[in-house]
Amino acid sequence: MSDTTTPEFESADNEIHVIPVTDVRNSDGDFEHRLPPPSAMANAQEYLQEHSDVHLPYEAIRRLVQGAVEPRELDGIRVERHRVETGWLMVISYRAYSPMVSLAIENDRLLAEVSYAADPHAASVRKALAMPEPHAEHAVLVHPDAYKDIEESVDRSAKRVLTDNPQEVGERLVERPLMLVPVTFTSETGEPAVELTAVDGNCRLAFCYHRIPPVPRGWVDDSLIGDASGKKVNLRPSHLMRMSLERRRELVRKVIKAAYSRLKEPRTGSSADIRDRNKWAMALNALTIPVTVIVGYRDDSAQREMQRFPAGVRSLLLRMNTGGKVFADGAKNAVKAEEIINGLYDEGLLGPEGQARPTRDALIGRGDVVASMENLGFNPELPDLRFALVMQQLTYKSPRFNALVRSKLQTEGNLVLSRRNGPIVELGLRSYSASMSTNSPRTALETVCLWQDLVDNSWLVENIDTDAKVDELLGRADTGETQATLLLGALGMISLVMSGHLLAAAGSAEADAGTTIARTSVGLITKGLLAQEEGRQILADAIKRVRGGLPPRWWDAEKQELVEKTDWRGSTYNAMLRSAVRHGWKAKAPGKEKKTEAEQEADKLTVFQEQLSTAADRLRDLFELREKHGTTDKLAWVEVEASFNQIEDIAEDLRLISEPRPRNR
Repeated sequence: MSDTTTPEFESADNEIHVIPVTDVRNSDGDFEHRLPPPSAMANAQEYLQEHSDVHLPYEAIRRLVQGAVEPRELDGIRVERHRVETGWLMVISYRAYSPMVSLAIENDRLLAEVSYAADPHAASVRKALAMPEPHAEHAVLVHPDAYKDIEESVDRSAKRVLTDNPQEVGERLVERPLMLVPVTFTSETGEPAVELTAVDGNCRLAFCYHRIPPVPRGWVDDSLIGDASGKKVNLRPSHLMRMSLERRRELVRKVIKAAYSRLKEPRTGSSADIRDRNKWAMALNALTIPVTVIVGYRDDSAQREMQRFPAGVRSLLLRMNTGGKVFADGAKNAVKAEEIINGLYDEGLLGPEGQARPTRDALIGRGDVVASMENLGFNPELPDLRFALVMQQLTYKSPRFNALVRSKLQTEGNLVLSRRNGPIVELGLRSYSASMSTNSPRTALETVCLWQDLVDNSWLVENIDTDAKVDELLGRADTGETQATLLLGALGMISLVMSGHLLAAAGSAEADAGTTIARTSVGLITKGLLAQEEGRQILADAIKRVRGGLPPRWWDAEKQELVEKTDWRGSTYNAMLRSAVRHGWKAKAPGKEKKTEAEQEADKLTVFQEQLSTAADRLRDLFELREKHGTTDKLAWVEVEASFNQIEDIAEDLRLISEPRPRNR
């Protein structure tokens, strides 16, 4: 990939040798790569076609066998079973030629960073591809996106991993197996195309491609890069995907031939000669990879057939990304969120099919979002409505719902707010992925954007898409209607956070506010606003103003009206908002007016919670420092015993004055 700068693992001093991967030897007794003839594949292909645990179409089996370094070993190969949540995945393991395998069509490690169709402004920018769908009868992932978008995706994934996660491929063989899955999509000609793609191992595979030196244009598909000529090109994943199975095998043969032709030339001993020989030796070492291929799926519910096959593959993917460059928290939450939504859909918990499919597509936000939102009766041009729909769907409470979400999150115990929060944040932010930087909003929302009333009460999202409807919603909330209050809070919080006016509490917030503030989560700040008439006015005004591209106004206690604060930054507004939630809208500063006993107790609780949050922050600082230093030694018990005792005493004392934790069954 000529437009990508990557580290080179080569030495001008030590010669790199070709590492044997088979027992094939030449006349001199030295190992030599030899592409197996078609005659070596017939028995293996027939064996896999007749195996009861192999659920693949003919073309996928043919591609699998023809990409094998030793296809005869596939004749009689053991098909193993991997347990996933919904059933069993059937797999086989062997060694394959890396150019015969394709990169993942979407790199889920980047889920938190790409643009989604959920954003109304994403029409003119690159969007995340749709999640693969199940095949009607085979263990194959079906990708519905346009071919040009798929090509762009694989090239982008390769470019990214070459920069972000260098691999020592070439000096050594790839040692950890790549997990492959057959996929199908509509090719440029309109015909279904089958590939074997790397569900896990994109980084290693990208560097295998990168180790193949530039090749003559005639070696790859001329329809992609123009007429064949003497000029050489760097292989891209999209080049390989354009080539037929036969052309790809021929490419492997030509690379092998070119490598041995160069390595058999006499040595000169110069640094340039060693570097050039090493380049071709690394190409041969990167030409083969160990693979584990998913060849079948058996659902626990036989009547579901292949319906939950994509969910099984995704859950396996998430478990496998635990070493090397692991998923970031945002990407982990994004994958888990999609697992939850697809699981709810599979289990019929999103309603009847006419409602369930558009609900699923709207919540995931990858494709068909406009049509799905309209089908559900919502204005697709307002991203806050979709974000609120995500909040509403994932704050639902029922035994079946809670059990499924806990299983997808791989957690036990109560489904508390903090466990629901991560998936909600990642799905919700997809409504703004192309419009703005979501770093600050994500930080604010990760403090927990929920409050308990959202879970304790059943509520619905209404199509509040005009100022008049917002005013009517505010009127209903002022009368104490729970449905209206919760929806007002959800839409208002989203507007304040996404406009940068409700943020995580900053260290300088007290200085900005001129008094102490409520250093609680975004969700609890919203709950505090809903409890006051002035706060509800703020929330309703924020919805209308932010939708119109204007900053929210402030409630002037003396004028008893909303006023513009053009000299306030978002951080100033945030500090004043947090101060008002703690002290009220008319108070000048704590202690200036006599407070009620309840207010005094509330202040003490707030101070306690602030100090607790500070202690948690300091613990996170310690974790980050240990990670930075690479420290893995456990702390001595004598160093932490006092802290454990104090934490347990605090928890025990707090339980004496608090209600029991809600038990979600």
